[in-house]
Parts: sequence; structure tokens; C-alpha cells
Amino acid sequence: PTLGCASTPIPSKEGSAAMAESKKEEFRKYLERAGVIDALTKVLVALYEEPEKPANALDFIKQYLGAPTSGDVETMKAEKDEMVKKNEELTRQLEEVTNRLAELQAGGGEQEGQ
Repeated sequence: PTLGCASTPIPSKEGSAAMAESKKEEFRKYLERAGVIDALTKVLVALYEEPEKPANALDFIKQYLGAPTSGDVETMKAEKDEMVKKNEELTRQLEEVTNRLAELQAGGGEQEGQ
């Protein structure tokens, strides 16, 4: 039942609770359809069955689900920085070789030292 005038109904406590339960049930069904409940159940069972519990349960869950851990992220950042430096070096070398080739071609194919 609602209180108030017809244009502005005020839901009763029972109506609000039923609406909240309906939303919860809708969300639960969504999680089930999306496979979230199954995935979480599997990872929690794996954690439960782990003979030696990991020091960081959250990292275990992330790793089980395929997400990189904090250590993985740091390693990837270091690798990226190294690759950026290597790319800059190779780009510089390519530019030098390209310039040298242009010089040789401009010389009409003459060899140095003659």
C-alpha cells in the first residue's frame, strides 16, 4: 500500500523491501548468466583446496582468473622501458644507415678510396 495523494505515492516499507529483493534477485541472475558465480565458486574452491594457503589470497585469485599480479606488472613495465630504449637505438641506427645509403647513391655509385 502507498500513502499520500494520487500524484505522489509514497511506497510502504514492505513495498521498498520487495523492490530491493527483486533488484537483488535480478542482479544474482545477471551474475549467473555472465558466468561470474561459477568462476568465483571455482576460484574459491581452488583456494580452499590449496594445501599451503598463499600469503596474499587476492593475488592468488587474480592469478587464477588470469589477471597479472603486482609483480607481473612491475616486470612488464621494466620490459617496456627496455624495449622503448632498444627501439630508439634501432631507429637511430636505421637513420644513420639510410643517410649513408643516400650519400653513396648521390655519389653516383663511386666507391670510396678511388
